Amino acid sequence: MNGRIKILFLCTGNSCRSQMAEGFCRQLKHAEIECFSAGIEKHGLNPLAVKVMDEAGTDISGHFSKTVDEIDEKDFDYAVTVCGHANENCPYFPAGIGIVHKGFDDPPRLAENAETEEEALVHYRRVRDEIREFILRLPGLIGDP
Repeated sequence: MNGRIKILFLCTGNSCRSQMAEGFCRQLKHAEIECFSAGIEKHGLNPLAVKVMDEAGTDISGHFSKTVDEIDEKDFDYAVTVCGHANENCPYFPAGIGIVHKGFDDPPRLAENAETEEEALVHYRRVRDEIREFILRLPGLIGDP
């Protein structure tokens, strides 16, 4: 045991919000938290999420979309659902794993009527910044396993 808590960030497609959470967590909380991300389904890594994370100094371009079943690590202390669909359809986890819901708006859905990429990026940046603020407050926000 390395003393770090293990957190899985879970969303529907593991394309945007959970990837952002994992990226920020790895960068900002690596000494305290061992983090992973996955989805209920795989939707592929969202290129606009990669772009706004790069703007914030966090490279997630090497990440890839995966489901919980594809993660070798299963001994999580917490699963944090970052969208309502994942919260409602959270996979079964063994007893003792804390399930925490912290929903964030879906940038692709918010940006679906954007006429330009720049207009779309406004939504991605807002959600990115909200996720960063959440990560900065971990692990205190979720308590003890």
